[in-house]
Amino acid sequence: MPSRVTNGAHLRRHRIFLALLAALCTGGFFAEISVAMAEPVHIIAFGDSLMAGYGLPGSQAFPSKLSATLRAKGYDVNVVNAGVSGDTTAAGLARVDWSIPKGTQAVILEFGANDAFRGISPEIAKKNLDEIIARLKARNIEVLLVGMLAPPNLGKEYGSAFNPLYADLAKKHGLLLVPFFLDGVAGDRNLNQPDGIHPTAEGVDIMVKKLLPSVEALIQRVQARKAS
Repeated sequence: MPSRVTNGAHLRRHRIFLALLAALCTGGFFAEISVAMAEPVHIIAFGDSLMAGYGLPGSQAFPSKLSATLRAKGYDVNVVNAGVSGDTTAAGLARVDWSIPKGTQAVILEFGANDAFRGISPEIAKKNLDEIIARLKARNIEVLLVGMLAPPNLGKEYGSAFNPLYADLAKKHGLLLVPFFLDGVAGDRNLNQPDGIHPTAEGVDIMVKKLLPSVEALIQRVQARKAS
């Protein structure tokens, strides 16, 4: 039969183990994980006038409407509008380091329309986007790449070089991809402003709806990274 001394030592060890477990659960490791998982997901919507919401009130711009839709679905997110009208891929590259603040967990990356309108070489646009993505990945930021299509008036040769660059970059970097930001909106007079280029608030609603599954997948990638 075990001695009283042996039983007492065993009891003390058991109590110490329970005390350590309680400390982990209440103020230590597990608590830190819970706090990290509870923090909102910080997303930067980084792009040109299509992202900035040219011609629309701020509340009607894509980032604002996307944020409202996500929150209505129960996501704790913070979507910040970092779109600048007129920006090319080169302009985006020039400001990526200061436009994407510390603490950003995900970026919706949308550039290229102005490159195409200006007839800038697709190879230059691709190189600029490639560098933007590399810098974001170096900071452990998840990226959703949003593509554009070249205007038909630039000819088949230009379109053949420009249009596939987004899929190529998404494959290279393992990114989520939306092939065309204006899918379902481009060319529809009822969904575009008088310039025929920038969407109306109704057009933005369609864009948000079409991109929502990809943005949800982006959030899931961020959450998976937090949990790992």
